[in-house]
This record gives sequence, structure tokens and C-alpha cells, in this order.
Amino acid sequence: MAPTAAPREELLVDLRRARDHIDARFGEPIDLQQLAAVAALSKYHFHRLFTAVYGRTPATYLSERRIERAQDLLRATNLTVTEVCFAVGFSSLGSFSSRFRAVVGETPSQFQRRYSGNAPRIPGCYIFMRGLVEIQNASQEKPRSETSC
Repeated sequence: MAPTAAPREELLVDLRRARDHIDARFGEPIDLQQLAAVAALSKYHFHRLFTAVYGRTPATYLSERRIERAQDLLRATNLTVTEVCFAVGFSSLGSFSSRFRAVVGETPSQFQRRYSGNAPRIPGCYIFMRGLVEIQNASQEKPRSETSC
């Protein structure tokens, strides 16, 4: 297999636009076709270039962004693991927990307990009211609340 030449500068701008799209909309459903359209490339060419430039597939990059945001929410808020799962764009608690454990090395519940010391936590209702996260598939659970909203 011949070595791949570095992408042209215009392609890098297109790939960056798609990466920024992921960063800005990680909580929404995003598919390869949509990202390729943002970059104005075919989905196969986009996938190949994105992987070459960023060292991970678009799906892996999206998943990592979601896990990073989940860590922030688990550390700083009183949201349940289920609410965090849906808030960051996962549609299944099982896939969220599996991916979280693979990336972080512990389950979301273990991670949350580790950071649940005496530090004040932001009530989840404030997070939702301010629009800092949106739940795509609303959880039936009520948020655990230290402060009622």
C-alpha cells in the first residue's frame, strides 16, 4: 500500500469544520453522512481523511467528546447517570456505561461516587433551565436534588 499524501489545506479546513460540528453538537444524533456533508466530501473519503488526520474515526472522536462531557457533568452536578447518559447524546445506558468504562477505566457510578465528596454540586434543574444540556430521550427518573427547583 502506497503512503497517503498529506491532505490539501482546503481539505483540512473542511475536516476541521466537521470536527467543530461534532464538538458543538455532540449531544445530538450525528451520523457519518451528516459529517461528510458538513465537510462537502463523500462519506467514504471523509471517513478515510478524518481518520488519517485525527488518528481516530469520526465515531470514536464523537464518543470521546461525549465521555469528556459526561465526566464534567458527573463531577459537577447532581444528575443521575441515566440523565447524564441521555444529556451527552447516548441512546442506551448500557452502551454509555460500557464506553465510559473503556475510556475512563471505571463505571460512571464509580466515577461519580469518587467525586461526590462534600463539594457543592450544581442542581440538575439549573443545568437544564440554562440550556447547558438537553436530553434527547427524556429520562423517567427524577433528578436527585440537594436543592429543589
